[in-house]
Amino acid sequence: MNDQYINELIHTLEQTRVYIENDTELNYDTGMRTLVECFSRHKKADTQIFFIGNGGSSAIASHMTADFMKNGGMKTYSLYGNAVTTCMGNDYGYEYVFSRPLEFLGQENDLLVAVSSSGNSQNIVNAINTANAKNMETITFTGFKKDNKSKQLGTINVYVPSEKYGVVESIHNLMLQQVVDLIMERDGVRL
Repeated sequence: MNDQYINELIHTLEQTRVYIENDTELNYDTGMRTLVECFSRHKKADTQIFFIGNGGSSAIASHMTADFMKNGGMKTYSLYGNAVTTCMGNDYGYEYVFSRPLEFLGQENDLLVAVSSSGNSQNIVNAINTANAKNMETITFTGFKKDNKSKQLGTINVYVPSEKYGVVESIHNLMLQQVVDLIMERDGVRL
């Protein structure tokens, strides 16, 4: 087996960019420092951090909810309880499964981390709009088309220039894991 896939992954990672409000483009290293500073600011302020996503991105969001809490010492919350998700989907529609809970739980200065390969899932876009209306900070992790809806709405926007789910999801997971690992190395683990 050749290294074509891993080489494509590395090349795409090197091309991944972080945008501040979709205006200022940062390279990977500067973007990573910006992400660490953002999460550190929320840790210090003891604000709530919500991770959301669909499908494989929901697995990343759930995993990071646990890691940022346990290893990062942050106040993270999961919006993935079966009863809550099915209630919101049934009563309001799937496009509101994240935005409706955020209307109840989100507070000014909290952080929403929205993970979406396409960046165009309506439930993700609705949640970002709700967070923005509540003056929460938002970080988007997207891929596929550079002009995707979520990337246009975040405070900080991570964009992976690929249309392959595996590549995009792997880089999203890697970057979030790097952020929490850097914070853990700096601060230690609160057990």
